Amino acid sequence: MTNNTTVEAAVVRLPIDVRQIAAILPHRYPFLLVDRVIEFEAGKRVRAIKNVTINEPFFAGHFPGHPVMPGVLVIEAMAQASGILTQLSNTFQARPNQLYYLVRVDNARFSRTVVPGDQLVLDVVQKRMIRRMGQYQCRASVDGVEVASADILCAAPEPGA
Repeated sequence: MTNNTTVEAAVVRLPIDVRQIAAILPHRYPFLLVDRVIEFEAGKRVRAIKNVTINEPFFAGHFPGHPVMPGVLVIEAMAQASGILTQLSNTFQARPNQLYYLVRVDNARFSRTVVPGDQLVLDVVQKRMIRRMGQYQCRASVDGVEVASADILCAAPEPGA
């Protein structure tokens, strides 16, 4: 079943796959950390998925014999989901491959490790937009259990910068 959400004369068809995400975000392998968008409400929230596999390049060194997804990459995945929310919401004339910089992380908490085989569900709620900055409340979970959360601030550079 396909869900539709209207966004200022555009229709967002769900799910959004990794090829469509690559048209929204400038990140590429091995740093594109969102595989699919499964829920979306313009200007409000997004739910996305990161499938964690043993083939991830960071597992070779983090940690040999005991692979764990680095917490900073869980934060980055939540930040990328925030960028997708902003782009899809067309909050301020979004542009293809618009850069968004992670400028602040507050209240970061990690409650469980993320390992190969996990499906990381990224829930992002947009708290507010001011100029070219967005404040987001983020939560990552595996099998319905929270593994990480953070409040993040992302900003886009001024046009032409």
